[in-house]
Amino acid sequence: MEQKISRLISMPHRGQVQENLDRIAVKSAIQFDRSRCDDLFPRLAARVVRTSVFNLLKGNGFMFRALLRTVQSRACLATVVLTFGSASVQADVKLPNVFGSHMVLQQGQKNKVWGTASAGEAVAVTIDKQSHKATAGADGKWQVMLEPLTVGGPHELSVKGKNEIKFDDVLVGEVWICSGQSNMQWSVNSANDPDLERAAAKHPKLRMINFPQVGTQEEIWTHDDRQWQVCSPETVGGFSAVGYFFARQLHRTLDVPVGMINNAWGGSACEAWINRDLLTKNAIYQPLMERWILEERAFAELSAKTDLNEEQKKQLAGLQGRMRGNARPSNIYNGVLKSHMGYGIRGAIWYQGESNADRAYQYRDLFPLMIKSWRDEWGNGDFPFYWVQLADFTQEKPEPAESNWAELREAQTMTMKRLPNTGEAVIIDIGEGKDIHPKNKVDVGRRLARWALAETYKVQGIPCRSPLYKSMEKQDNKIVLTFDNVAPAPNGWRPFDVAEPRGFAIAGEDKKFVWATAKILPDGRIEVASDAIKAPVAVRYAWANNPVCNMFSSAGLPLTPFRTDDWPGVTANAK
Repeated sequence: MEQKISRLISMPHRGQVQENLDRIAVKSAIQFDRSRCDDLFPRLAARVVRTSVFNLLKGNGFMFRALLRTVQSRACLATVVLTFGSASVQADVKLPNVFGSHMVLQQGQKNKVWGTASAGEAVAVTIDKQSHKATAGADGKWQVMLEPLTVGGPHELSVKGKNEIKFDDVLVGEVWICSGQSNMQWSVNSANDPDLERAAAKHPKLRMINFPQVGTQEEIWTHDDRQWQVCSPETVGGFSAVGYFFARQLHRTLDVPVGMINNAWGGSACEAWINRDLLTKNAIYQPLMERWILEERAFAELSAKTDLNEEQKKQLAGLQGRMRGNARPSNIYNGVLKSHMGYGIRGAIWYQGESNADRAYQYRDLFPLMIKSWRDEWGNGDFPFYWVQLADFTQEKPEPAESNWAELREAQTMTMKRLPNTGEAVIIDIGEGKDIHPKNKVDVGRRLARWALAETYKVQGIPCRSPLYKSMEKQDNKIVLTFDNVAPAPNGWRPFDVAEPRGFAIAGEDKKFVWATAKILPDGRIEVASDAIKAPVAVRYAWANNPVCNMFSSAGLPLTPFRTDDWPGVTANAK
């Protein structure tokens, strides 16, 4: 028994063990057998305590309470042994669920295939005309690298050790991650015209796998209840709408299979997607991490108590949700992302930021850190990373004002200068003031697809870059603005709905903005002025949660919201 528990503690799927232990504790399903444990307990307890201290500090209180009850009663976890001894501790070759029938492998590059087996077990992986061999290490882990495959299929992928696993209907094409929070998670069923979309979704070479929402500080190796799905009228309703419309455009344009790995989690914070160690060692995030450490300590202390009053029970329940939620640093990185990090991909699309808007200045560093950390750990170079800038949302303001959402959009835009091979889909025209989840996901997916087609696949004649503020020049009581990504001519612009540009505000040295009039000059520059400001020094455009603005390039892409000043914003000191 001691040997079984020792193996269980050290096995590679600690996250799954953690979840099952939690489930056992919650259901009070642990059965004690005192008669068999007295002589084993002194040796087992030391090992259990060493393991539980780490989990306690990480906030995994259910496991700690289960183990604590064991220590207090000098009993053993017989049910735990029965639960895991025959299932998880086994010698069969196994792969994480990102590998499966109907999957899409990335064309034109080496693809890693990995899994577990008995220590020292020989494993053979075959696909098409390739065959690769590996030997499982002392920890049971093995991996091989497939040589680049050409577009096509279906193929069969075989993995053979003491047992054999076969995945059929494997295609080779383009693979993308679609990630972020609820607006990426938002399904086809919840977007515009779901009935029409379902009826037309006959794209057998387009596939998606949807990952579950699991938050934990322990790495989850696989999610066996989630598999690849072939796009059809029966399946497409559960696909990420943005991911699907992005993939459909790529599929139609490139005429290749497309696979989408959807791991989005509604309401998630950026820090939940990042390795905790990277946040802990960076002073920028010290206040954020200190707040979480205080919560984790409070959770651990309450979890250890056996005589909680009603108020403490409520507090504990709230903390339990936080510990397993989508805001705790590294929770999604461990609970979701790690299970497929390393799978062969072309790139990633991202739609997130709403949950970080109150710390928009911090996002200037946090977002690039996340992208870089993914690239570093994925081992696939500086793969393309394209994101959606926050849409317009909440009530319109009658006068110019400060805005945390505008500052978050600014932080997103800044990331293009911080990191190579990145791009931003501006959708300031697509949001809904009354709904944080605008239903028009078709245009969102298409604007992301423009970036991929133009920048990644080098398809000619597809504009992808929204007009972007470049510089300003003061001319008496006016400011003249110059822009990138717009033709230097009056017809380079196409104001929407009305002929005159809208959405501009101007201010003097007092930093008080008023609405301005704007005029498109013959050379494509825009002149901004107001009779109320005699000596202007700064201009802002679409600087609000839900701005009234109408500037588009002739290619139909909206002008990126901007400001010419760098005056401290409302989130400048939010940590």
